[in-house]
Amino acid sequence: MAKSRYFFFWFFMVILCAAALRAEPALPLPAEADSVTPADCPAVVSPAMKWAQGDFAKDPTAIRFRGKYYLYYSYFGPEAKNADGQPVLTIGIASSDDLTNWKFERNILPMQEVDAKGLGAPCARVFGDQVLLFYQSYGTGANDAICLARSDDGLHFTPHPRNPIFRPHGDWTNGRAIDADAVLFRGKLFLYAATRDPEGKIQKLVAATADPASDLGPEAWTQAADFSVLEPTLPWEKECIEAPSAIERDGRLYLFYAGAYNNSPQQIGVAVSEDGVRFTRLWDVPFIPNGPAGAWNASESGHPGIFTDEDGSNRLFFQGDAAGANGWRLSNVRIEWDRIDGFSVPRVAAGPADGEPAEAAGLQ
Repeated sequence: MAKSRYFFFWFFMVILCAAALRAEPALPLPAEADSVTPADCPAVVSPAMKWAQGDFAKDPTAIRFRGKYYLYYSYFGPEAKNADGQPVLTIGIASSDDLTNWKFERNILPMQEVDAKGLGAPCARVFGDQVLLFYQSYGTGANDAICLARSDDGLHFTPHPRNPIFRPHGDWTNGRAIDADAVLFRGKLFLYAATRDPEGKIQKLVAATADPASDLGPEAWTQAADFSVLEPTLPWEKECIEAPSAIERDGRLYLFYAGAYNNSPQQIGVAVSEDGVRFTRLWDVPFIPNGPAGAWNASESGHPGIFTDEDGSNRLFFQGDAAGANGWRLSNVRIEWDRIDGFSVPRVAAGPADGEPAEAAGLQ
């Protein structure tokens, strides 16, 4: 009988510990953080940048490389066809000198068998003298996975010979991985992606890490946790958290993310982590919401992509859609950081961008 009591005691202790590991912890945010809320940020009503290749551009990510800005995004249109001439999702590339006016450069078409049905949702990062492009295969449902390609000029890419490089595992996921993001943090390269529950209904985030000096192939990645690092719990997030985009500040990771599926409406939130695995939301409302009826982003402000310029300033790229008509445009806003008790809190810059009047910059 005594042995049975000990057995049940330790059994319940294990269950409690496992639950604690999976729970979203309360990061000690400063009390004054409530004084800087998304409600204080200007509405993104008519931004200076509303750009698309033709009538479609989604999932933006931007870098500065060899004196120019490059924008990578998902594109579907007449130029986007695979080797058999079938329309597929591809990755578009545009360049700019000012982060507002963009020139289309080229599309990255399917490069391997793994992405023969399409590729998209890119994440571009500059490593040394190369551009690393993390992206997803597309069109294969639960078999979609994260791939990697490299470029010496930011325009022409060579895929990793052992793509895909990552897909999640565990009884909490269906194994799909989309919407990649990569960030250096505490000596490791963190890879974030969106996956789904075993039923394929709830979208949530997974994390993995690798040695940045490795070849970043499939064997290099270790899943960071056997649970989702961020999943939908707030009413506005509905059944989806996707499009993670992380930036390190003051030894913490700030994760911009999209809540709710496209045009539901999708909106942008922010969470913060001390270890890159356990995240705490800064607010329980969107950081950048969808716009009012009739606005360019009335149906969504979604899929964020944080960008750091050479001077350390930040822009947040994102997509907007007017009325759920699949006519996405890309834009960006300047992000500034308020310092509160040693804690950084982001906000949309409340002033004209690039020397333009506030009305043109869409800051109202």
